[in-house]
Amino acid sequence: MHCERDGDLEVTNFYGSPRRNQQIAMEAPKVSHALEDYLKAIYQLSEEAKPVIAARIAAETGVSPSTIFATLRRLAKEGYVTINRRKEIHLTNDGRKVAENIVRRHFLTERFLTDLLGLDWVKAHQEAHRLEHAISQEVEERLAKLLKHPTTCPHGNPIPGASSAPAPKTIPLSAAVDGQQVELDYITEGGERDVRLLSFLEQHDLRPGAKVHVIDVAPSLGMMTVKVNNDQFSLGIEAAKKIRVH
Repeated sequence: MHCERDGDLEVTNFYGSPRRNQQIAMEAPKVSHALEDYLKAIYQLSEEAKPVIAARIAAETGVSPSTIFATLRRLAKEGYVTINRRKEIHLTNDGRKVAENIVRRHFLTERFLTDLLGLDWVKAHQEAHRLEHAISQEVEERLAKLLKHPTTCPHGNPIPGASSAPAPKTIPLSAAVDGQQVELDYITEGGERDVRLLSFLEQHDLRPGAKVHVIDVAPSLGMMTVKVNNDQFSLGIEAAKKIRVH
């Protein structure tokens, strides 16, 4: 068992000793498509402000725990993740570099597919997942230029590395009260991964910038009633937790 300090956090690597941090080049380290998917999943789960543990990665990827542990062992050995004594998983600098690259390419591809090709959110999300691994740095740069350097994905999540204005302080839509009017900022990564929810939100025009009027909140029923433009509809409170507003 190997211990090292990562900033102020003492990190214990249960799956092998990570390689020494090296100077990060402009290009991310070369990683297989499968490992890119795992690193992206860890990155996105870490954005949700909950500890990233093996069980959450298994639930996110649909992969068996035994496969997850074997993959984490490999990622740790190659220096892309560390695991502390509470078995929480953290990306190293190299791991974050790879994850941010693949997330950036996914988001740019989504913008291309929705903004220029007119695909709906669900189809664009699925196609972007297929294409993200095949995009070179040159194609990524040209996509960004073609799209006039967007700062967010179609659902409002910031594109890693894109410069943008400071984001306003947000709350989950589920925290809004009767009669409150709010503006939708973004759909969380968890919301993006929920295909049925993503389709529902697009159908009701719940997209970044939408003005949302909260008509009624019924916690005992787990539901809330909202109005967007002239469309009044019910939304589950659990789903509303995946929508950030201000």
